[in-house]
Amino acid sequence: MEWTRTILAIAALIFFFFFQAKIRSKNKRLPPGPRGLPILGSLLMMGTKPYQTLQRLALRYGPIMHLRLGLMPVIVVSSPETAELFLKTHDAVFASRPPLEASKYISYNQQNLILAPYGSYWRNIRKMCTLELLSNQKISSFRSMRKQEADLLVHRIREAAAAGVAVDLTSEVNTFSADVSCRMVIGKKFNRDGFSERGFEATVRETMQMASAFNLADYIPQIRGLDLQGKTKRMKAISKDFDHFIEKVLEEHVQSKDEDRTKDFIDVMLGFMGSEETEYRVERDTIKAIILDMFVASMDTSAATMDWTMTELIRHPHVTKKLQRELEDVVGTNREVEESDLEKLEYLYMVIKESLRLHPVAPLMVHAAREDFTVNGFHIPKDARIFINAWAISRDQRLWTDADKFRPERFVGSNIDVRGQNFELIPFGSGRRICPGMQLGLTIVRLVVAQLVHCFDWKLPNNMQPTELDMTEEFGIICPRADHLLAIPEWRLNT
Repeated sequence: MEWTRTILAIAALIFFFFFQAKIRSKNKRLPPGPRGLPILGSLLMMGTKPYQTLQRLALRYGPIMHLRLGLMPVIVVSSPETAELFLKTHDAVFASRPPLEASKYISYNQQNLILAPYGSYWRNIRKMCTLELLSNQKISSFRSMRKQEADLLVHRIREAAAAGVAVDLTSEVNTFSADVSCRMVIGKKFNRDGFSERGFEATVRETMQMASAFNLADYIPQIRGLDLQGKTKRMKAISKDFDHFIEKVLEEHVQSKDEDRTKDFIDVMLGFMGSEETEYRVERDTIKAIILDMFVASMDTSAATMDWTMTELIRHPHVTKKLQRELEDVVGTNREVEESDLEKLEYLYMVIKESLRLHPVAPLMVHAAREDFTVNGFHIPKDARIFINAWAISRDQRLWTDADKFRPERFVGSNIDVRGQNFELIPFGSGRRICPGMQLGLTIVRLVVAQLVHCFDWKLPNNMQPTELDMTEEFGIICPRADHLLAIPEWRLNT
């Protein structure tokens, strides 16, 4: 009986909020879009790949589309022209992030850089991260460390080549990315067995999936306490694992007496905590939130991009051969690739751009409207979720010839870049919320892909043909391959 009364009370509350919202927006012209169901709106339509569902809906309703997910108004942006309006022309209005359940538990209540709402706090920590952690000078200071890890990666694969066995490339690039991230952020590699039962990389991957999943509590807040999908319970467990790990790392840094070691990101942030001599005011939870940001953002994004790029190269041997010819011309065949070579490798950059076009780092970027606003004559309600469908934009048939095909040559003579100024291609976002680690990510991805293509020829095991490769992806903030990429390497240098 008690449960019945509770459910009826919740239903009445939901209907009250629903009809209040209908009354408020009655005389305002929202963008076109599907009507949706009572209460649930269009939630059941999203499927396992919502960016594809939203692309199909945009073909019917237009590049600025309105729909309801639960009780929340959502505006979906699906063209470069409209993306520029939201991310550049009216950037300040749409530069915030919504208060998601995931951000409460896995970003210390939105204290990190990625999920913090727009305001003075976010501006402060972005400035700190950009100038103190992700500046060109700081990135350059870790160059020798990246080379060490790239050498170890090549060494492991060369041993497999000598044995004639297949390599799990997905695992290899994940391991490389995790090791580089840990050495930059916490100053050392970590013991993977000492994290939790699921393991560090698996927990990072689950975090990305949980943060992007359509949680009923985010769209029908009145039922948040019921935790109908069990997501809150799982996020609390993930948060506890990460907090225990980061607390241990912080304490090790506080207790460290080694003045000669290279300063990592944590050392820099700890130097700001409690200091009266700096404009940055950071507390312990702020540091933990940013550390988690650095891990999650750097590890999974770089690894997924390297994995997809190698997949596309193996699927397109003629592209690989062309890239190898460029590498031979620039680097030769008697040494491996150095970071100083990267700027001369123009075709390599075209390959990376084409990979990011087909497999954007964040296919569906989520913003929030800070106030009621009008765009192209359409009313955008305050607090509406803004979905920028980067996946749909980068596959727009109006913009790209053979949009679904991997063709790096499309960038020959083109000024289109991935750094947020060309809205046809925004894998890192644009405007105020553009990814601050973009330059670091591009450096790492180009270096590793260049090494793997320059040092090795690749073929698929069991006489599999390149066209038979499974291209299924998992949906998350990042969309990695669903299955691991296995390939047999053959050493090709004269060393």
